[in-house]
Amino acid sequence: MRLALAVSYNGQAYQGWQSQLSGQTVQDQLETALGKFSAHKVSTLCAGRTDAGVHALMQIVHFDTELDRPLSSWVRGTNAFLPRDIAVEWAHAVTPEFHCRASALSRRYAYILLASPVRPSVDNGRVGWMFYPLQIEPMRAASTLLLGEHDFTSFRASACQALSPVKTLTRIDISQRGAYWRFEFEANAFLHHMIRNIMGCLLAVGQGKKQPTWLREVLLARNRDAAAPTFSPDGLYFLGPRYAPHWGLPERTPAFDGLP
Repeated sequence: MRLALAVSYNGQAYQGWQSQLSGQTVQDQLETALGKFSAHKVSTLCAGRTDAGVHALMQIVHFDTELDRPLSSWVRGTNAFLPRDIAVEWAHAVTPEFHCRASALSRRYAYILLASPVRPSVDNGRVGWMFYPLQIEPMRAASTLLLGEHDFTSFRASACQALSPVKTLTRIDISQRGAYWRFEFEANAFLHHMIRNIMGCLLAVGQGKKQPTWLREVLLARNRDAAAPTFSPDGLYFLGPRYAPHWGLPERTPAFDGLP
């Protein structure tokens, strides 16, 4: 049968999601734990690869297995072999037609930022940090210029392997709670470093270094050199994909409640 799992993780200790020879990736840790629990080799596919230092609240993976066990056992059993900073949140049986990446309608990310004269301590590695105060309305005005279908070459890393730079960004929400800022993004798909590059530009506007209309110039330039430097991965969280209702998969996990 085919199983879909939701996986949450703190990315600080890992070299991203994608398996590497070092074995120090989230995928390597998960597949090792699944193999120990199931007593057979398990190869997973994920909904969206994350970079080194990036976290996830609901990464979705799928794999095929002949092992018939209760879904709750897949959660508890796999977690018994995982390190403490990675956890399977839920398991669901899906039909063979389900594909965690191809079946996704959209993908969601959040960036959590601390704007404070003092660097993070308790939140070290889990939030981005900005020394300067920010203005919310200019950032909101700038963000609207990125909504819709565009060529996002200016926000694309040189190592990006996507076949096309054209993506549809459907939502950017910016909110503030005290010294903490939350930026939420939703799109059909994202390019490598796309959100971190957008964050660099939005923060330049929020500090008053650039006008909101500068984002249109950056977008139309289709040149990475036109945008701000790539911002830190520390506060970036993959919130997971959205799927059509007929798959019966949850849209959130309890880990969502832990973000500011």
